[in-house]
Amino acid sequence: MTDILWIDPVGHADLSGDIGDILAEAARPETTVDVTALDRGPHHVEYHYYEALVTPDVLHRVKRAENEGYDATVIGCFYDLALEEAREVSESMPVVGPAEATTHLATTLGESFSVVVGRQKWVPQMHDRVRKYGFGDHLASFRPVDLGVLDFQDEPDRTESRLREAATAVVEEDNAEIVILGCTAEYGFYEELQNDLGVPVLDAVTAPFKFAELLADLADLGWTHSKVGSYESPPVDEIARWGIADDYENADVWTEEP
Repeated sequence: MTDILWIDPVGHADLSGDIGDILAEAARPETTVDVTALDRGPHHVEYHYYEALVTPDVLHRVKRAENEGYDATVIGCFYDLALEEAREVSESMPVVGPAEATTHLATTLGESFSVVVGRQKWVPQMHDRVRKYGFGDHLASFRPVDLGVLDFQDEPDRTESRLREAATAVVEEDNAEIVILGCTAEYGFYEELQNDLGVPVLDAVTAPFKFAELLADLADLGWTHSKVGSYESPPVDEIARWGIADDYENADVWTEEP
């Protein structure tokens, strides 16, 4: 069995049921998936300030997931919020971010991709991610649809219309061979768009989940995040000596054995 945890890094569980249903349908027969949100915090992370507020809780939830025996974890935000930090705190459990997973997959499926996002505000940070991952030469464009995270599922017909307009434009005008829906709240639309446009449309919920299944399999071969460089874990004795587990809520995970 493969057990995967999806962390929605916000202080509400309004979308958790939908995401859980989508992942359960996409999962292999031997995969189980749990979806969790945070106990506190902002209801979206469109701002750097909100990201900073939720990051400690996300990191401690990742560490707890490894302690609880999950085989992989997905942090459900297309900013790939705290991805590098999460890979530090996880000793061997793979941690997946939607932007990294979708852009990697896109470059195996076509020569160029575009990302349909909610707001222009998001583009600089996501663009930095694409460049960091080495895919800047494959990026055809970003196309905002002027919707916030909490708007996508509020009026599905409006959302579908705006996504369709943007996705059509990136294929016909920007020469994208792959379309990425660049927010985990943009779920439920990729199949119809894909059928109509005739190109792969990568969903930011399903794609990183399937990537997590793959990485969980690879971890059985010993292929997971390297610990000799960038993802070296912080020393547990320092964490104990400095009282971090006492000072930070939920940081007791550092006193638990995986």
